Amino acid sequence: MTRYLAGDQETGKLGARLAKILEPGLVIYLCGDLGAGKTALARAILRGLGYPGKVKSPTYTLVELYRVSRLNLYHFDLYRFRDPLEWEDAGFRDYFNPESVCLVEWPEKAGDLLPPADLKITLNIRGSGRNVEIEPGTETGRRCLAQLERDAPV
Repeated sequence: MTRYLAGDQETGKLGARLAKILEPGLVIYLCGDLGAGKTALARAILRGLGYPGKVKSPTYTLVELYRVSRLNLYHFDLYRFRDPLEWEDAGFRDYFNPESVCLVEWPEKAGDLLPPADLKITLNIRGSGRNVEIEPGTETGRRCLAQLERDAPV
């Protein structure tokens, strides 16, 4: 699925729609250059889940946990990793489990050590907005994307 989001308001709407299809166990990769809107989309997803607090980029902490709605949502930012083995050293593997949703910015920094993405969301700046492409990587991801397109067309 590919769409153009004209601005922050449309990014917010996409995040709210994504929040409706989240289920425990999902792994979502957020890809794109610096400033493409990865953290903005993560923030919009959390808002869509009803999280009222501050949502900050986990660039320095590497991970932020949000207990919201029916989910434990882990928001990772691996930008500072210099070597994929840092993923192993960080001890994050246990966070990827059937009870949690994991949003991962900069997944490529962990090489092939991350669990596979159910959904890969790629954001690219285009003019004053951004292009977004959502690709399923698993059967669960295909089901979620079909639900997104059926229940809340973007």
